[in-house]
Amino acid sequence: MCSTCGCGEADVRLTTLDQEGSTGHGHGHGHGHVHEHAHADGDHDHVHVERDEELRTHTLELEVAVLAKNDGLAVRNRRWLGERGIVSLNLMSSPGAGKTTLLERTIAAAGRPVSVIEGDQETLFDAERIRRAGARAVQVNTGAGCHLDAAMVSRALEELQPERDSILFIENVGNLVCPALFDLGEKRKVVVISVTEGDDKPLKYPHMFAAADIVVLNKTDLLPYVDFDPDRLTRDAQLINPDVQVLPISAKTGDNFDAWLEWLS
Repeated sequence: MCSTCGCGEADVRLTTLDQEGSTGHGHGHGHGHVHEHAHADGDHDHVHVERDEELRTHTLELEVAVLAKNDGLAVRNRRWLGERGIVSLNLMSSPGAGKTTLLERTIAAAGRPVSVIEGDQETLFDAERIRRAGARAVQVNTGAGCHLDAAMVSRALEELQPERDSILFIENVGNLVCPALFDLGEKRKVVVISVTEGDDKPLKYPHMFAAADIVVLNKTDLLPYVDFDPDRLTRDAQLINPDVQVLPISAKTGDNFDAWLEWLS
């Protein structure tokens, strides 16, 4: 369950894609819960308040338990990756910011093996793009879920088995809210934002930018055609997270891409 929106692991499915295009399939499962809120006759307001507070208390306890379980699995993922010398990065953004294009160009220029865990609610589109770019990939389709969690990543790692001393990218589901709350066991969190989204995003989505180790400002080739102030975005991002680096690039044209590769190294 997501502590922000209440989404669940309704229908998680794993599909493995390698450079040759062979696939393996995993199966997910989900749990749903329906809560009914009854009212008593007579002292209606008093009963209503007691029931609401009880539900809020139980919901809070459930959220804490879910996040604690996730954090424990994330520690296990981080240990597993660290023992194998695998550098893992969690890529987060809104839909269409250019994460997959960034990965395609990175795979070609990284100079070391790259594998990818792809998160989307549906389709294999992005995993197929990663395979064509020359990397192995596992597609995690979350169904109704709006983010990846540590359990999904653990299952994907079992399928993917990334090489030792390689780079693992976890491309999260497009969403600027929920992914910020869930530790996946990654070494670094990367937030990708494009200039087409507007320069007000750090203040609108502060939890995401507070969690970031680096903000990649993508699609800078479009700056002459959109109303976007890179200085404002940088200022606001660093107001929320003083240590965060903002890196302007164009994944499409390759502008300033060497700076991204240098950060990776």
